[in-house]
Amino acid sequence: MELLWSSMKALLILSTLLFSSSASSSNVVKTLPGFDGPLSFHLETGYIGVEEDNDVQLFYYFIKSDRNPKEDPLIAWISGGPYCSVLSGLAFEIGPLRFDIKEYKGELPTLVSHPYSWTKVSNILFIDAPVWTGFSYSKSSTNKGDSDIISSKRISTFIKKWLEENPKFKTNPLYIGGDSYSGKIVPVVTHELIKDIEDGREKNLNLKGYIAGNPLISGEDNSNTIFPYAHRMGFIPDELYKSAKKRCRGQYVEPMNSQCAEDVKAMDNLISGIDARNILEKKCVDDNYNFQNHAARRRSLAMDSHMIFSPPPSNLTLVAGIMDSCFHTIGRTTKL
Repeated sequence: MELLWSSMKALLILSTLLFSSSASSSNVVKTLPGFDGPLSFHLETGYIGVEEDNDVQLFYYFIKSDRNPKEDPLIAWISGGPYCSVLSGLAFEIGPLRFDIKEYKGELPTLVSHPYSWTKVSNILFIDAPVWTGFSYSKSSTNKGDSDIISSKRISTFIKKWLEENPKFKTNPLYIGGDSYSGKIVPVVTHELIKDIEDGREKNLNLKGYIAGNPLISGEDNSNTIFPYAHRMGFIPDELYKSAKKRCRGQYVEPMNSQCAEDVKAMDNLISGIDARNILEKKCVDDNYNFQNHAARRRSLAMDSHMIFSPPPSNLTLVAGIMDSCFHTIGRTTKL
């Protein structure tokens, strides 16, 4: 847990550094404190205004592909949460930077290059969304939150406006990507853009598909995929899983009978010591910090919860499990 707090503190410091470098609507960042020498990649930060009078200002980080920015795909990436800054995706997941946690002792963090960054082969537009996420904000004090559908519409508007301001990327293959809670947002953003293309409003938009990493689809659907996944990973023996599958008929969240409940309890005991977010790591337990309660609050939509959008249309069905990452192209699905 000490390592977690150290990385969070370092992330906050880096956020401040990047923000201070982007006072204008867009700015190219060439150096960062903690990184040895000039950045080895193109980093731009800035704002794009959406809605009437540009009331909502969405912050972004744009990083060009190391390989061929003119032809490589453009990925618009949204973090989960909701309300998790996309900087977490940049620094902890798919971006070109990493924190050197081993050397971190409370001072300015050391930054190192990420050898497996997705920017090796693609341009990535990291977007702080919904409003009030990261450095995104609303000029209006009355605009204090948004629903999933409103946020999705704002993100689709953001993407179109960013491409208008950066027309040289309009012909690049475009993918909408995200993880966790954005499993609810990414398909809807994609659907909004498809409607614009079909209606003739965005004839030159080169939309190819979307990417979903361990996406949240719905609470019940996601929860019901845990045991099948655990069985495939070898944590639950065949005999027990076959019994549970027969007795529960795929519904494990609220056991329908006592026999199903008995099997669910047995499976729960088998996976109780496993970190569901990363099965290869030890489960982190800290007596002084109730992580489960914190995570539950962070992943709930406190405002406008009655407006949560329903699953995406059938022509954009998301093929992914709770702990599975899939690459979804319109018309076909390919495992990463």
